[in-house]
Amino acid sequence: MNAAIRAVVRKGHHHGLEVFGVRRGYSGLIQGDLIPMDLGSVGDIIHRGGTILYSARSEEFKTAEGQEQAVSNLKKEGIDGLVVIGGDGSFRGAQKLTERGFPTVGVPGTIDNDIPGTDFTIGFDTAVNTVIDCIDKIRDTATSHERTYIVEVMGRDAGDIAIWAGLADGAESILIPEAPYQLDEVVDRLARGTRRGKKHSIIIVAEGVGSAVDIGRQIKEKTGTETRVTVLGHIQRGGSPTAHDRVLASRMGAEAVDLLLQGESDHMVAIQANQIKGLPFEEAFAMKHQPDLSIYNLAEILAI
Repeated sequence: MNAAIRAVVRKGHHHGLEVFGVRRGYSGLIQGDLIPMDLGSVGDIIHRGGTILYSARSEEFKTAEGQEQAVSNLKKEGIDGLVVIGGDGSFRGAQKLTERGFPTVGVPGTIDNDIPGTDFTIGFDTAVNTVIDCIDKIRDTATSHERTYIVEVMGRDAGDIAIWAGLADGAESILIPEAPYQLDEVVDRLARGTRRGKKHSIIIVAEGVGSAVDIGRQIKEKTGTETRVTVLGHIQRGGSPTAHDRVLASRMGAEAVDLLLQGESDHMVAIQANQIKGLPFEEAFAMKHQPDLSIYNLAEILAI
């Protein structure tokens, strides 16, 4: 998100605009926690994970009174447009502001990659690379001890992280919420590998499927072989962003400023076929996120 913040601030100054940052999201918007941001305020942040403006949930913003206070604080500072960086909840909040007449544009930032209408979201590529790095290390141990490892990755109800990391790291099985699976098929795949001399296996479980601990226990009961479970957790949400994420965030942040200058509002920034564009919130909300199952199918074929 820092790369996107940097792009918004510097693109805004490029066009002669005055730019403010809102600390702690909608909570800070209600409290009036706005700070002026000059060119130097975003120096040396493009390589840092997280967000220098911090993040917080706000139950108060879900109320009409909270939304009115947010708009009042923006207008009091003489602000004419707002860029919101976040996921589905943040975007629905942004739409509430546009309904109250305040121009707002969204930039999709979530490791889950579950925002409809855009091929990628900021943070996804970094999270996948973090998972790959961890699995590479786990595979060293799995090889040495001749064991099956079950690795649980994040993604909420989306299997994108599991799919991309699974293909990139040669996982034997990938379990995702969007594709039904039979545990017996997973066990059969392990047995086929054992028969051809394979000494270890990696199974990736998206958190939306269920507990990797429970799945690991069931596999051990069915196979009688030693299994180990690793839940990667919030390590996937941090770290220095990849080059892909830095470029994507920069392009999206700059486009958000352009959309506001063009008089567009109630839009999100999306990337489709490597082209950056604006997409109405309503159009995005009407879609359903679906991961690229061709990648999932390819991973299954290559893990035969």
